[in-house]
Amino acid sequence: MEKWNQTSSDFILLGLFPQNQTGLLLLLLIIFVFVLASVGNSGMTALIFLDPRLHTPMYFLLSQLSLMDLMYISSTVPKMAINFLSGQKSISFLGCGVQMFFFLTMAGSEGLILASMAYDHFVAICHPLHYPTCMSKSMCLKMILGPWTLGFVNSVVHTFYIFHLPYCRSRAINHFFCDIPAMVPLACMDTWVYEYMVFVSTGLFLIVPFLGITVSYGRVLFAVFHMHSKEGRRKAFTACATHLTVVIFYYTPFAYTYFRPKNLRSPAEDKNLAVFYTILTPMLNPIIYSLRNKEVLGAMGRVCGMFSPRKK
Repeated sequence: MEKWNQTSSDFILLGLFPQNQTGLLLLLLIIFVFVLASVGNSGMTALIFLDPRLHTPMYFLLSQLSLMDLMYISSTVPKMAINFLSGQKSISFLGCGVQMFFFLTMAGSEGLILASMAYDHFVAICHPLHYPTCMSKSMCLKMILGPWTLGFVNSVVHTFYIFHLPYCRSRAINHFFCDIPAMVPLACMDTWVYEYMVFVSTGLFLIVPFLGITVSYGRVLFAVFHMHSKEGRRKAFTACATHLTVVIFYYTPFAYTYFRPKNLRSPAEDKNLAVFYTILTPMLNPIIYSLRNKEVLGAMGRVCGMFSPRKK
């Protein structure tokens, strides 16, 4: 482990891959995934903005999910790639703080926006006649601003605290980005109170929304089973299955990482799980929503038609 230089406040990111040919090939794969995620999420956001038929609460919420995923993956992969390719592992104190702030903001906000999307599905399927009232413009705006605001506040608190801890041991972070579980062990003070607060905070942003999603889809499944229309039942199942797939991909590795006791955790396992929810999930989300959604596929055709040259 590299020891803290008293004249420097930089941290060291040990990274994800070894500095060899295998590591380079794996990094190129991650960069390819990053490009796919960036194109997919920026494309989904632009598509929803450009196509008037997608100007509904469900797609406005989906556009926020895509925007969060875009910022999510952009907060970790570029720095990891730059460090690997340059052979430098350092990250400045400020850079580490900025990276953690954006990561925590997106992580908290995304968990809440997924719960908002589940509520939208619940109202659309279980109370279709009340949908225009329940999902009015003001309500939709609150469901968008709420996750962003709470994620921002949570991130500010944790980022402020973690960077005011005294680091008198190694400043080598055994991770590929500045993450709380990887940084807390480096502090030269007892942090059990803060670790407990991290546990509580994670519970509020993961367990509470997940319970809301579970209740919403429990009601939805009950309503779907009592539908007489096979077509309506199929559409409802498709919409719910798509969203539940995204929820499982997001919540499962996140919960497994942050809720395990410290004595059962290993840096290697934490890094592997982090790859899933910080890199793979942002790539998969736009694919899942586009391939299984006829409205999105139709919007792609219409928007592409807008920009294609017309024959005279």
